[in-house]
Amino acid sequence: MARVKRGVTSHRKHKKVLKLTSGHRGGRSKLIREAKSSLLHAGEYAFAGRKLRKRDMRRLWITQMGIALKNEGLSYSKFISDLHAKNIKLDRKILAELAVNNLEDFKNIIAKIR
Repeated sequence: MARVKRGVTSHRKHKKVLKLTSGHRGGRSKLIREAKSSLLHAGEYAFAGRKLRKRDMRRLWITQMGIALKNEGLSYSKFISDLHAKNIKLDRKILAELAVNNLEDFKNIIAKIR
């Protein structure tokens, strides 16, 4: 049976990992063992970060709406419950966009609820 030399394959794998960790500090971008470990952790943080971003954006939208609603003399929770009661199907992202950029349209929605 012929001997299989794996230098080319492993060199290619190492280059790929080192390229992905090029911005990391110290040995994490130069030494293959540390780079692999660093890459695994970076992937975990990226995955968690994508989930956190969704939470953060929802909190931002609720805050933006809450400020606009307070100026109209309404609470956020009352507004959302009235939206569901009137069967108005607008999500928080769109409502926050209206509250920030198109206040007249947002006030029209509030008028429909009252």
